[in-house]
Amino acid sequence: MSNAKRSFIRSISVLVGGTAAGQAITALAMPALSRLYQPADFGTLAVFMGIVTTVSVAACLRYDIAIAVPESDEDGLALLALSLISATLISLLSALAIAVGFDYLAEWLDAEHLHAGKWLIPVGIFSAAAWSALQNWHIRKHNFPLMARARISQALAMVSTQSASALASFGPVGLVAGPPVGFVVSGAWFLKRALEDLLDWLKRGQITDLRRVAREFRRFPAYSTWEALFNQAAIHLPIILIAASTTVAEAGYLMLAMYVLQAPLGLLGSAIGQVYLSRAPQAHREGNLAEFTNEVLRNLVKAGTGPILAIGVLSPVLFPLVFGPDWERAGWLVAWMTPWFLLQFLASPISMALHVVGAQRAAMGLQFFSLSIRLGMTWIATTWMDGLVAEVYAVSGAIVYGSYFIAIKSHLAGYRASSKNSSSI
Repeated sequence: MSNAKRSFIRSISVLVGGTAAGQAITALAMPALSRLYQPADFGTLAVFMGIVTTVSVAACLRYDIAIAVPESDEDGLALLALSLISATLISLLSALAIAVGFDYLAEWLDAEHLHAGKWLIPVGIFSAAAWSALQNWHIRKHNFPLMARARISQALAMVSTQSASALASFGPVGLVAGPPVGFVVSGAWFLKRALEDLLDWLKRGQITDLRRVAREFRRFPAYSTWEALFNQAAIHLPIILIAASTTVAEAGYLMLAMYVLQAPLGLLGSAIGQVYLSRAPQAHREGNLAEFTNEVLRNLVKAGTGPILAIGVLSPVLFPLVFGPDWERAGWLVAWMTPWFLLQFLASPISMALHVVGAQRAAMGLQFFSLSIRLGMTWIATTWMDGLVAEVYAVSGAIVYGSYFIAIKSHLAGYRASSKNSSSI
């Protein structure tokens, strides 16, 4: 086994260990939380996270994703600074939007409980966006042990906040407060280690590089920002539509079902994707990105297919036993979502290849296709297929990620062919 392959496997093992511990903390708490809170409370959380995640993923203008790409650390730090500046401005704009128009959104959703936690939205947007930027700096520096510890602290902070709030009878706002608190606590771990690098960068007077770096990586805000918005909107806008057109509780069932299926994704797929991003730029520079991607894909197939299929088969029986009789509906939704999450598990980690090779426009187009299919199918279901809306949403996910996987593989095949042609000239 080569040193590079051993290093890759070791990095994945460290991240998987930290992620597994964080997932275990959340998983152990979930049966209690599902009994302390009602499905409608989880529906409120789903709406909250839909807003926060959709905005925060684009709040850094995707300069956060570019942090791992340049060869020099100075340019990486400039991208980190651009990310944090952008996250601050977008969060302030979101606070202004909440002050002006939040009441209209809450009335449309019939989510009165969301009023109490509305000012957590800009906090959640900033903390999630800054967390992403800082995490990508540590991905660049291969600080995987730090990332593992941060994942554990994030899970502990989130679960502690939600549990204590339920026991103190704070209501759904306590459930909503958990994710922002988790991002703040784990983000503090990242910031502590990154702050010295940022301060040294400022002392060297390299802040003047911001304009040059922003121009050099302009494809990320120009294309990848829209790609990220389309991606998250494709996931969360249909859930918000379901909450508005059916019941908030239905959105709660969907959220718990998605959490259970995302456990193996978070445990392994996320770790592989992050390590992949840390190694892919170098593989691209060496001309073997396609081969490296295929090796990662083979590992994904071996590691994830069995657990995801098992969860899909067993969930209708196990959900009422584990989470309580109120959650049987969520167990059946897991079965419907299994093909979607299996395809997502395979496609998502290697999707960063499109950014590495500069194909941001293609990535944006794929995500617009995803948004159109998922939102369109859900809207049709709310109009003509009442009672099967969540099931149609699940099927749309399988269609989207199947198409996405095929598109990534086709793009990489074209990239490999062009690389060979270039090298033969």
